[in-house]
Amino acid sequence: MHDTRDYPDTALEETYWRDNFRSRPYVDADASYDDFGPAYTYGVDSYGRYKGQRFEDVESDLSGGWEKFKGTSKLTWEHAKNAVRDAWNRMTK
Repeated sequence: MHDTRDYPDTALEETYWRDNFRSRPYVDADASYDDFGPAYTYGVDSYGRYKGQRFEDVESDLSGGWEKFKGTSKLTWEHAKNAVRDAWNRMTK
């Protein structure tokens, strides 16, 4: 049997974050999921690529890749990193 964390259900993750992103302490009341969605996706994707490593140990690499990954998100790395970390941490549970 495969560890389901190796193969995240991206649709499930997107639904979870779309439904819950407003409750996160780093999200302003007027924030858009269109900005935060890519950060959550980046966290899920990155967890798979850096499996077994701590977020803190790869944060520098992740910050460098954010500009390429973010698409139309208006978030800078400083604003996106908490969402990326949140999604990463969710994958560890």
